[in-house]
Amino acid sequence: MPFLGQDWRSPGWRWVKTADGWKRCEPFSPALEDGNSQLGDISHAVILTDDDEEEIYNAEDCEFATKKRKKDHCRNNTNSQCQSGFYCEKWIYVHKESTRERHGYCTLGEAFNRLDFSSAVQDIRRFNYVVKLLQLIAKSQLTSLSGAAQKNYFNVLDKIVRKVLEDQYNPRLIKDLLQDLSSTLCILIRGVGKSVLIGNINIWICRLETILLWQQQLKNLQMNKQVNNGLTLTDLPLHMLNNILYRFSDGWDIITLGQVTPTLYMLSEDRQLWKKLCQYHFAEKQFCRHLILSEKGHIDWKLMYFALQKYYPIKEQYGDTLHFCRHCSILFWKDYHLALLLKDTGHPCTASDPDTCLMPVSPQHFIDLFKF
Repeated sequence: MPFLGQDWRSPGWRWVKTADGWKRCEPFSPALEDGNSQLGDISHAVILTDDDEEEIYNAEDCEFATKKRKKDHCRNNTNSQCQSGFYCEKWIYVHKESTRERHGYCTLGEAFNRLDFSSAVQDIRRFNYVVKLLQLIAKSQLTSLSGAAQKNYFNVLDKIVRKVLEDQYNPRLIKDLLQDLSSTLCILIRGVGKSVLIGNINIWICRLETILLWQQQLKNLQMNKQVNNGLTLTDLPLHMLNNILYRFSDGWDIITLGQVTPTLYMLSEDRQLWKKLCQYHFAEKQFCRHLILSEKGHIDWKLMYFALQKYYPIKEQYGDTLHFCRHCSILFWKDYHLALLLKDTGHPCTASDPDTCLMPVSPQHFIDLFKF
């Protein structure tokens, strides 16, 4: 006899044998729904009968029913997310080939759809990471995305632009992304028929027009002047301002901060500051190939930094990144707050010591994971 239920993999409801026959058991108290320590304090539950009568049953035997209801609740949430268009998951299994248990493989577009990048954009620790990932996809992987993934890509991009326009947060980064994306789309639209573009050509022209509109809005963006009667950045002593500049890993950030006041400009032109920045990003052998001397015969470390940047990649720093578990082959967002409080690794890991299996994933590594 086949099993009839919401999910053929589930064991079904919790049934209890009574004098009148088998009856279905469900939790009675709302506290059972919480899944916390209050479960042990509840001493009764409801058994549903055909006559809508209630009978009291031991709560220990209803623990399984409580878990079943939680599973149904999670499944309903997942179904509603699927109906809205995209998944919102914190982790995915990365499989590159078919097995007896799992057919098919995980693609870049599927990973981009299922991982929750829309929420990641709102997290300041993950914002730069998501923007860099979208920039790499725009340069070389845009045509490899499925139609749904391309739609999700532009939805996430729309949220990024809105955040920058509202908060004025790091507009230079999004300007670079839009410039690369518009260049790629111009090439693809001109070569229509020769390249793979999913969807009507008018859709892509409309998207290109939207990108040009975003670029114009960012160009006209006016930074809101902060009205603060308390302590400001310029009130800090010189040694503290200097320490702040030494914390930057991007030369453009140093130049931008140096444009605020004459004092910060003087500190941003320090040769030792640019020397430390070059030593952080590049190897000593690379210095010898691209030496740039000033008029006084000294090494111009500031020009050296931007010259070396054209030939060699710089080290990337992000507040938070995706992580990959080598033991489980799972890609996931790691929530550090849960990791500290609940000892939660961010995914269902079966390793004895999960932390030793975790590896941070750079934007380029994320794309490389799905190259076959």
